[in-house]
Amino acid sequence: MNDLHIAIFTRAPVPGMAKTRLIPLLGAEGAARVQRQMTWRTLGTACAVPDAQVSLWCAGDIAHPFLQECASHFGVPCLPQSDGDLGLRMAHCLRTVLATHRKALLIGTDCPAFDAGALQSAALALDAARMVFTPAEDGGYVLVGARRGGLAPRCFSEVAWSTAQVMAQTRQRLREAGWQQARDWHEMPVLWDVDTPADYLRARTLLDQY
Repeated sequence: MNDLHIAIFTRAPVPGMAKTRLIPLLGAEGAARVQRQMTWRTLGTACAVPDAQVSLWCAGDIAHPFLQECASHFGVPCLPQSDGDLGLRMAHCLRTVLATHRKALLIGTDCPAFDAGALQSAALALDAARMVFTPAEDGGYVLVGARRGGLAPRCFSEVAWSTAQVMAQTRQRLREAGWQQARDWHEMPVLWDVDTPADYLRARTLLDQY
């Protein structure tokens, strides 16, 4: 069994459907360009983690030319996300990966603050904890990970996705399962992600090189 797999959630960079909250600032084409930049950057970061396998899980058209270019350039499989809300899709992805790997990390493409060291640290946390999270400044989280046999059954249930309550509600689901923070799940230092025009302006210098 392989040790670590990093799964990346993204979507096809279709103008008008990608990073829609950035459209008032950048227009539909500009927002789609940011989606491409962030996906490319995230793949580069994940592929820099030693001895980790990486996969790209896509919402929308996985045959999109950009996604196929990503798969070819980085040598990773491009897979469709499952049906259902974000929680169901994340649970399906993690269960799939953990069938063949001891540890799994799942990230999106919206956190340019990630580097390979941060991903390695999250993976190391799974030596002691069953799950690991990297909370986001906006109340969500930008990373979730689990070790084989350690995925809490209801941690993604009844969560108001895309709200400031995501991390708090996830903690509540874990506590309802009898889990204790720092024993059963570990939280990494808080990071920030790119959702709004203000977030994009904060990230622009990190993205302009991609």
